[in-house]
Amino acid sequence: KGMQGAIEKARALAEKIKTAFIPMQFCNSANPAVHRDTTALEIWNDTDGLVDAVVIGVGTGGTITGVAEALKERKPAVRIIAVEPDSSAVLSGRPAGKHMIQGIGAGFVPQILRRDLIDEIITVHDAEAFAMTRRLLKCEGILAGISSGAAVHAALGIAGRPAYQDRLIVTLLPDTAERYLSTALFAL
Repeated sequence: KGMQGAIEKARALAEKIKTAFIPMQFCNSANPAVHRDTTALEIWNDTDGLVDAVVIGVGTGGTITGVAEALKERKPAVRIIAVEPDSSAVLSGRPAGKHMIQGIGAGFVPQILRRDLIDEIITVHDAEAFAMTRRLLKCEGILAGISSGAAVHAALGIAGRPAYQDRLIVTLLPDTAERYLSTALFAL
């Protein structure tokens, strides 16, 4: 049942455990608000407002929505590029499916996602995300997770386009590989 099954299970547990709290990140307006107020400002300040494109994996939708709201307010021409798993490309209009890029591709369109702010959607295959995650560790010493590998793969694809030559492209690496060290990601 994937993420939808996890949400249903959390709700069932909350019914039984009266002190339980579920943040409901897929529909909680605090999710994009924190990224609007912090992540977007960090991107803006660290690039001196020169950011031309931001490439972000879509999980809950909070990061991309908050960042897009704040950056497009400051610089309407900034391109917001969403990343999702190729085998579960629901934002691209395809059916939900199984994939191995944990952290993105919930299998449904998050309630808080502002699709109107997304300029482009890039799909990434599991193998591409895994390969980039390994490359980040081997070549850059960055112990990033699989969704980070997907984001970097997509960002490098964007950077290779003629329209993006000499443009400032930002991507986010939201996860670490610590939880994947004993998985197929790093199998010998």
